[in-house]
Amino acid sequence: MESIIFIGIQAAGKTTFYKNHFFDTHIRISLDQLNTKNKQNQFLQTCFDTQSKFVIDNTNPEVQTRKEFIEKAKQHKYKVIGYYFSSEIKKAIERNNRRVGKKRIPEIGIKGTFNKLVLPKFEEGFDELYFVKIVDDTFEITPWKDEI
Repeated sequence: MESIIFIGIQAAGKTTFYKNHFFDTHIRISLDQLNTKNKQNQFLQTCFDTQSKFVIDNTNPEVQTRKEFIEKAKQHKYKVIGYYFSSEIKKAIERNNRRVGKKRIPEIGIKGTFNKLVLPKFEEGFDELYFVKIVDDTFEITPWKDEI
């Protein structure tokens, strides 16, 4: 089975990437939808119980946050794939400003997540790791090189 963990600040393109690449094959687990970690954990457990592929579509900026998902996935014999989204603050704020209603995030929230953002490493337990960048409104995916 396959688990995917997204990493990146808000408005970096994570949810759009999910819709374009994984909507038909993976269940989306997101605090934006589920609102609480308890519900998120229940949903995650259901994926394990049913051996469903899933994507963790949160910012996951810190090693500890990712570690919890990676350890659970490994315990259930899942392959763990990480996608780090280019987190350029200026571009993310521009994209965020085009959002409407509750989808728009306060700028301070984006900057706060950016300040906590730690680049992923294979040593965290990832089996595969990729870098995703938006280029001319398309997603460019390249293998991770432990650098940006």
